[in-house]
Amino acid sequence: MLEQRLRAAIEQSSPEALLFGDGLDAVPLDGGVPAAVLIAITDRAEPGLILTKRPQTMRRHPGQVAFPGGRVDASDVDHVAAALREAEEEIALPRSAVTVIGPLAPYRTGTGYQITPVIGIIAPDLPLHPNDAEVEAIFEVPLAFLLNRDNHQLQTMHWEGTARTYHEMHWDGFRIWGATAAMIVNLGRQLSW
Repeated sequence: MLEQRLRAAIEQSSPEALLFGDGLDAVPLDGGVPAAVLIAITDRAEPGLILTKRPQTMRRHPGQVAFPGGRVDASDVDHVAAALREAEEEIALPRSAVTVIGPLAPYRTGTGYQITPVIGIIAPDLPLHPNDAEVEAIFEVPLAFLLNRDNHQLQTMHWEGTARTYHEMHWDGFRIWGATAAMIVNLGRQLSW
């Protein structure tokens, strides 16, 4: 059963060898704007992971692939509540449709966010609908593809005068990179199946 496999893998995982932030492979950082994302895994024979593409019209990170998520609001009890609220707002995923496995180690972005990924299991083929203001597309990628290290590429770019190395994956015309790809790398390192 998927739920048991995920719980066991997370309980046995070690934070060693995780990516803690953009360009920070070894040292976790405290602080930053609290945020949360939902790593929604579909419960099917070959599980998939739900991702979104942001509209080109967005002020921040236009056109990028991301998990449903965002800032933790004062009304959110914790990171899990924030991730579930954001997924409901962005892709109409009812909170009641998510079996929460739990949070993973936070990830710090170069833009100052401290993101806590929250793993949840959802039924396959739920009718998800994008909030047009925040989401251009919703798509599912096979989990096996994303966790296969052969599908990960290391890239380097110069940003604000500094060379930054980041992970990148390509699926069906979508470019998955940056913090989203790093959190997928961390997920793979923690699951190790």
